[in-house]
Amino acid sequence: MQNIVFDKDFLWGCATASYQVEGAIEEDGRKPSIWDTFCSQDGTIMNGDDGSIAADQYHRYKEDVQLMSDLNFQAYRFSIAWPRILPEGRGTVNQKGLEYYINLSQELHSKGIKVVATLYHWDLPQVLQDEGGWAVRSTAYAFAEYAKVCFEALGPYVDQWITLNEPFCTAYLGYLQGIHAPGIKNPQQAYNAVHYLNLAHGLAILEYRKSGLKAQIGTTLNPSLPRPASRKAEDVRAARYARAIFTDVFLLPLVGKGYPVEVTQDMHISFPIQSGDMQIIAQPIDFIGINYYMERAVVLDESDLFLHREVPSWQRTTNQDWPIVPYGLLRILKYFDTVTNGLALYITENGCASDDELVEGRVHDHFRCDYINEHLAACKQAIDEGVNLKGYFVWSFMDNFEWAWGYSRRFGIIYVDYESQERFPKDSAYMMRDIISGYCEY
Repeated sequence: MQNIVFDKDFLWGCATASYQVEGAIEEDGRKPSIWDTFCSQDGTIMNGDDGSIAADQYHRYKEDVQLMSDLNFQAYRFSIAWPRILPEGRGTVNQKGLEYYINLSQELHSKGIKVVATLYHWDLPQVLQDEGGWAVRSTAYAFAEYAKVCFEALGPYVDQWITLNEPFCTAYLGYLQGIHAPGIKNPQQAYNAVHYLNLAHGLAILEYRKSGLKAQIGTTLNPSLPRPASRKAEDVRAARYARAIFTDVFLLPLVGKGYPVEVTQDMHISFPIQSGDMQIIAQPIDFIGINYYMERAVVLDESDLFLHREVPSWQRTTNQDWPIVPYGLLRILKYFDTVTNGLALYITENGCASDDELVEGRVHDHFRCDYINEHLAACKQAIDEGVNLKGYFVWSFMDNFEWAWGYSRRFGIIYVDYESQERFPKDSAYMMRDIISGYCEY
């Protein structure tokens, strides 16, 4: 048994994303996103699920905020739905959409909970995808316009801003593997998306600095630093390749170090860089968010597009077959601390899917409790070793639409009965309450 104690100024939060929890996809002027379109296609989502109702937070946000308050959470990280704010992707602003996020923010503040707003968590307006989506340069500028609208309207209410969530997933899952919206399988479009997402972030930061707002702003990555499966030089190199293509193409440009040579030279991948782009991307930011769930092992495979291949792991897995490797989070935190020269870091997502069962109003998800505890121990070790880690947001606050998995996987610390929309705190929710209180032995 151990008692891990964090400093009193460590920020404890919970997180969700607009399309995963809001529902109300046709209300108050919202227009379709790429996920609405993707879900409507046969075979894309498990069980034919979609986000049309999700956890109905659009109508139930007051209830959810009260639950957050009851559990002692200090911050709520949510995302703003671009199609609610600019239904046509750019141009006319939808005031009803802004009002929802103002009301949500005011409700959070009334309970003493900080507002952490993510501008983009994957729900690109479909009209912009019709123009080429993230594979074309104009989308980065449309994002900057959207960001400016949000800064101007929501600036007084937001305590912390995040530009993008996991550009890795947008670029590679959406444009390379095709398993996320918009469902494209085209390597060059994926590489274009990498660069235009990076550019969109930089353009948004420029707009923010012009706004005069003082809240902190950063971005969120889901870094992948697979470990080599052996001590062989080729497998060590394979791990470096994996880190370069999945993490460094997003991280290094943020800190002014450009795209990694392993990608541009060894993999012969080109990005559509124009003069001044890299300076825009490298605008100073206040923090980086890290989403972490798992780590895998790799070996060299020169026949692979990215020169490496994953091999089986020995660790316990979640019900998504994701290996549980808390030490991997420590390695990532230390790597980011080194590359960014001590920039403030936040864990903006961490959690797991498990086989939760509701019995007489209770869910005894001790598997999730163990997962969270093990990763918090890694966070505390990182802090003890000098990493500037400032907070932790559990994923997810509530069960929700889990993208291609539909509603078949539950990540929440709150159980959602999707038929009645009734909420039930799981044991992990009560554990988080005790951790935030400052005393929790496990």
